[in-house]
Amino acid sequence: MSALSDAAEKLVLDFLMTTGTAARPTAWFLALYTSATTDAGGGTEVSGAGYARQSVVFSAAASPGGTTANTGAVSFTAAGGNWGTVTHVAIWTAASGGTMLWHGPMTSQRVVNDGDTLSFAAGAFVLTMA
Repeated sequence: MSALSDAAEKLVLDFLMTTGTAARPTAWFLALYTSATTDAGGGTEVSGAGYARQSVVFSAAASPGGTTANTGAVSFTAAGGNWGTVTHVAIWTAASGGTMLWHGPMTSQRVVNDGDTLSFAAGAFVLTMA
């Protein structure tokens, strides 16, 4: 994924550079978007027709290099209607609401129509701190 959200940047800086308390996320969810996401949390998340964010788990960060990747496949259930063209993804701290942490464009856009499923293999989402 390409970018940390503004909220995640603040969380990292507060955790690493102050003595204050930074609230660490304890769950992560993959969200699908039909328009570009932004550091501020923009974009149009898919909604309705059976869509729900999916839980995702990441490995411990590699060192050196500062990367992590999803440890298992992430699958969205069959769409109950057309979701449109999925162009971007984001990682959130909750199944609904929550805080966006990471976001970016998909390598290949995907049209999701009624009855389609969308799955991502383990290792498909590589997060890098550079």
